[in-house]
Amino acid sequence: MPLVIKEPVERTGRPYARRWWALLVLCLSLLIIVMANTALTVAAPDMTRDLGLSGADLQWVVDGYTVPYAALMLLLGAIGDKYSRRGALVLGLLVFGGGAVLGYLADSAATVIAARAVMGVGAALIMPATLSLLAATFPRAERAKAITLWTATAGLAIATGPVVAGALLRHHGWSSTFLINVPVAAVALVAAFVLVPPSRAGHHDRIDYVGGLLSVVWIGSLVYMIIEGPHFGWDVKAVTAAVVAGCGLLAFVAWELRHPRPVLDVRRFANRRFAGSNLAVALFFLAVFGAFYYLTQHLQFVLGYDALETGVRMLPLAGAVFAGSALTGYLTPRVGMRLTVTAGMVGGTAALALLTRIDAASSYGDLVAPLVVLGLAIGLALSPCTDAIMGAFPESELGVGGAVNDTSLELGGSLGIALLGSLLSTTYSGRLSDATAGSTLPPTALSTAQDSVGAGYGVARAIGAKARQLAEQAAHAGDPHQAAQLKAQAGRLAQGAGQMKEAVGSAFADAVAHTSLVGAVVLGVGTVAVALLLPRRAATAPAAAEKPSDGTRGEAPEAPEAPEAPEAPEAAEAAEPAGGGAR
Repeated sequence: MPLVIKEPVERTGRPYARRWWALLVLCLSLLIIVMANTALTVAAPDMTRDLGLSGADLQWVVDGYTVPYAALMLLLGAIGDKYSRRGALVLGLLVFGGGAVLGYLADSAATVIAARAVMGVGAALIMPATLSLLAATFPRAERAKAITLWTATAGLAIATGPVVAGALLRHHGWSSTFLINVPVAAVALVAAFVLVPPSRAGHHDRIDYVGGLLSVVWIGSLVYMIIEGPHFGWDVKAVTAAVVAGCGLLAFVAWELRHPRPVLDVRRFANRRFAGSNLAVALFFLAVFGAFYYLTQHLQFVLGYDALETGVRMLPLAGAVFAGSALTGYLTPRVGMRLTVTAGMVGGTAALALLTRIDAASSYGDLVAPLVVLGLAIGLALSPCTDAIMGAFPESELGVGGAVNDTSLELGGSLGIALLGSLLSTTYSGRLSDATAGSTLPPTALSTAQDSVGAGYGVARAIGAKARQLAEQAAHAGDPHQAAQLKAQAGRLAQGAGQMKEAVGSAFADAVAHTSLVGAVVLGVGTVAVALLLPRRAATAPAAAEKPSDGTRGEAPEAPEAPEAPEAPEAAEAAEPAGGGAR
């Protein structure tokens, strides 16, 4: 076999021999683009101190990645389908690596935000390419298993990002969390040529660029609105973004319904299996990203763990994701995706419900059970949904299918961080205001403490440091009267610092519990909606479903645009192959 794979996978007469090695490359590419977000949550405090970032700066350092990532995936997925899926992966790795180098060299807020935006463009090329290449490389009998491993990698990246960032921050600056991406991207890039076969759609029709650009407008505006409104208020920018998103979505749907070869046939959303799977992915990541956002803060600020210790304590989530993924591979062919996905979403709801028991006296041990349950739920629910979404698209549109799945994921995650994060902040501020009513501390200190839990503990530390400084002055004062005054003042400040620390911890724990309750309600209602949307399993999937019909890769011949007609009595589930695979 040649060193560089040049033969397109579509032309082979048998399953590609190195397909599991190719999956490793795709999972490695997925790993770095997910870790780029989760690692930043740990590196953010150091970055804020070094660059003097404001709250708005830090928010856009985080979300400068999200906007281009979510907005561009659908269009870039379609371009990859037509020209080269492996080419899209390689170009994405180059762009992502270039953005990481820029982030490493950054010395200002604007430069870091620009670097994150460049990395977001690279991620928008990589993410749909990984799924489309996976689906093109694996025969349908093995595709569900490969998607399960792909999903487990995403769960692993969510949990291990803070571990890697924490280990780097012990001996290096925050910029090292950017630089670490470069050698990983380089390895994935070289391995892509050696192990991943080229692939592209069989047809050469013109791309629906108008529909693609409309998708960029409405998705980008929607994500911008989600970020801007809850965090910075519903000013002219946020309201304008909401109007543009609404008008752009209407224009996109109208255009796609009329276009003979749309970038995304929106009629697919009339299919219950497809619509339910997308809803499940969006709701699940709303809960997961929202919970991850405040759990890392609770571990760092309330329980006092450093960056690495925080990351290590999130690892039960990763282990549980792998266990849940293994379980779904066993269950889905036997009971159908409806029961598996519903069970996963019920598990996610239960995990958030467990977090409502958190209070100021809670220890890390109280978080282990929710983390394990949440990880199991991710593994159970997401693999069947991703498999169903990819299975709704013909071989010529696998990149678009991957983009649809990933856009649902990213929109859900953005909503989770924005809405649950905003609720967390509002609840924390209100609880702390009530707890410190009547305090003798300066109003400016109290106001600063209400901004965030990190700011609250910062105020407590500053007051404690001032108390220690006055105590030292009292110890060295020659005048007994002055020494007594300084000592009394130091005592009052030390007491105030202790009260502030206790109030901040209690207010944040209350906010976590309240936010988790709201998240559990949202996910619980969503679970009912998804259960109603997903069709029942009508019969055991026939073993003959995988019999090759074209003598090539064990896949049924592609029907151009047909398969999204309204469902006959639950026929979609009856036709599901034994691996829980695509249609």
